[in-house]
Amino acid sequence: MRKILIFIFLINFLWSVDMSNNTNNAEIYLAGGCFWGMQGYFDKINGVIKTDVGYANGKSASTSYKELHKTMHAETLHLIYDKNKISLNEILRHFIRVIDPTSLNRQGNDVGTQYRSGIYYVDVESGNEAISFIKEISKFYEKPIVIEVEPLRNYVLAENYHQKYLEKNPNGYCHIDLNLAKTPLEKVYNKPNDDEIRKNLSEISYQVTQENATEMPFSSKYDDFYEKGIYVDIVSKEPLFSSSDKFNAGCGWPSFSKPIGKINENKDFSHGMIRTEVRSKFANSHLGHVFNDGPKSKGGLRYCINGAALEFIPLKEMEEKGYKDYIKFVK
Repeated sequence: MRKILIFIFLINFLWSVDMSNNTNNAEIYLAGGCFWGMQGYFDKINGVIKTDVGYANGKSASTSYKELHKTMHAETLHLIYDKNKISLNEILRHFIRVIDPTSLNRQGNDVGTQYRSGIYYVDVESGNEAISFIKEISKFYEKPIVIEVEPLRNYVLAENYHQKYLEKNPNGYCHIDLNLAKTPLEKVYNKPNDDEIRKNLSEISYQVTQENATEMPFSSKYDDFYEKGIYVDIVSKEPLFSSSDKFNAGCGWPSFSKPIGKINENKDFSHGMIRTEVRSKFANSHLGHVFNDGPKSKGGLRYCINGAALEFIPLKEMEEKGYKDYIKFVK
């Protein structure tokens, strides 16, 4: 026991020395299910300097892996990062990317209070930023966000065999796709205020995107239009569809076999029908509906979209306008 206490003291001392020697360094504690995968993922992120795993925000100052159900600690990743290379906002976006923020006391196959999600901070500035972050992302989810945001307390370093577990056991269990760490974070697209939207949109585009209206069939310039490029939300400019996935459905509205961006789906019971409505992720613009009568060779789906909700970006202008990463979707 004495050797263990000395080891923990030395680890904490080295952390404190490292933090004090570099004013660009900051730290945050993240609980997101099994900490093996959390550490494996964040160790691959540029700007993350050091990580360890432990147990945080329980009822006692000591605990162990076998006692978590009694002490109510959460499996937690402690990371130090270089603020010049990565921001706390980016770290939290990575965090949200690899967990389900609406799942209470469960991530992947792991169930229990020790697998709850949390952001535990050591300074007021980080805490305020975390609170603002949760408030901002909550509008993109139908279910409530259940991530607890609290000051750090009672952090206990986990047993040595848990540290860098997936490095030592490459085939070990992981609820996180570690390959995601190689993929750049998705850009965040902001929704303008209502005055700006009214100013910048035509009447029909405003009615469609903001009031759930439907344009007249065959009225859109994009209905019989097949130039190479991508289609973005006319409100926020977030990417939605590629010309490569567009086809003539004969219905009078632009039709696509699949989206290239994040799209939210909702059940729509209006007009005495049961349909699946599709809306843009960031601006929540009403786009149209998705049906199961599309070409089987393209996957069988038909995204029937109001042209008034779209803006077309030609292939030759995509890089200039900030859509370089989406050129690969245009054949």
